[in-house]
Amino acid sequence: MSQSINLYNQLARSKLFSKTVNFDLKRIKLILKKLNNPEKKLKNVINIIGSDGKYSLLTSLKYLIEANNQSAAAYISPSIKDIRERFWMGDKFLNYREIERSIKIIEKQKINLTVFEALTVIFILNASKKRNEYNLIEAGALFAKDSTNLFDFPKLQAIVNINKQHLNFLKKKTLNEVIFQKVGFLSNFTNIYIGKQKPKVLRKIKSILKKNLSKIDYSSSWRLEKSGNNFFYKDDRVSIKLNSKYIHSKGLLENLCLAIKIALDLKIDKKIILKTIPKIKFQARLEYITKGKLVKKISKNEKLLIDGCHSEVSAKNLANYLKTLKLPIYGIWGMTKNKNPNQFIKQFKGIFEKIFTISIKNEKASLSEDLLFKIAKKNKYDVEVSKSFDEALKKISSKERKIICIFGSLYLCGNILNKN
Repeated sequence: MSQSINLYNQLARSKLFSKTVNFDLKRIKLILKKLNNPEKKLKNVINIIGSDGKYSLLTSLKYLIEANNQSAAAYISPSIKDIRERFWMGDKFLNYREIERSIKIIEKQKINLTVFEALTVIFILNASKKRNEYNLIEAGALFAKDSTNLFDFPKLQAIVNINKQHLNFLKKKTLNEVIFQKVGFLSNFTNIYIGKQKPKVLRKIKSILKKNLSKIDYSSSWRLEKSGNNFFYKDDRVSIKLNSKYIHSKGLLENLCLAIKIALDLKIDKKIILKTIPKIKFQARLEYITKGKLVKKISKNEKLLIDGCHSEVSAKNLANYLKTLKLPIYGIWGMTKNKNPNQFIKQFKGIFEKIFTISIKNEKASLSEDLLFKIAKKNKYDVEVSKSFDEALKKISSKERKIICIFGSLYLCGNILNKN
């Protein structure tokens, strides 16, 4: 873990790499040209774009492709526990030495990059040396000038839920501008898959893509259905039971369904999909912690649930799941800046018995526990400040049957998983 922090610090301290967000493709295209365009060696690129759900779609696709005896490299953002998680090479994650070696190669080019651009180049440099059948690449905040928007002829581009996240990066701070930045710059020479969207978002997407020459599959071609206690993926030809004990919410199930639709179009057999679904897990996305050090600190009557949700939409997704539980629920809430904590916490009305606010350890962008306390108090929650996660857990834990839900930030979830 300390090596992971050291590598992030190495990137952050470098005079060549800026920590600020600066959307411009000129820098990354210049360095890739100097490195003999390694991005052109990546086969069957799959861009995954949107506001919420990129990780769960990418992870589902990776499971399904690998179950089909095909290999897929994957680039994710952000990492949860360790920098290595960003770089899956088809058979293993990059190790620390490989990442450090890649940073040195990049620094030798003497081109100023953002940290995210440098991370993207690390992935491309190493993935280009492999012969993976697919390369799954998760976009950053937007897509128009995001450093992952490098491929004229990707295999496909998949768009998950789009919402008002990342307004702080835009001059026009509107949902329409977010939608335009994410889908207005898609390839004209690919297959585009649009995941489930709110009606007004879908209308805007269709308007923007009216002249796009790619084959476009809208989510009306498939549906998520519930029958009794079971959920199913269904389209005009296929019905697949979503037999999973790890995937709990409607939003995550819809992302799994989108992955199934894509997998079927990639000629992955229904039987393989059925066998694979029970194995699919999403780290820090409505994930129960069932083993490890933290489980030993609580009563057998208590369950630990973590979710990295940090937007209004993902908050609603978590809230809708929590409403289905028949146990008392206590919250431990931490969050970073550039989010909307007031609108976020409003989504949990009537759900938590009590919320404990904490700051996120070793995270400079963390909102303070006192500020989160004031926001929760203003929204009429029973709330208490805690100086640390350990203190909050100690205050909550008892022999009472309950759910302890840790939520509000992927960085917070990463801290908790590393403690475990």
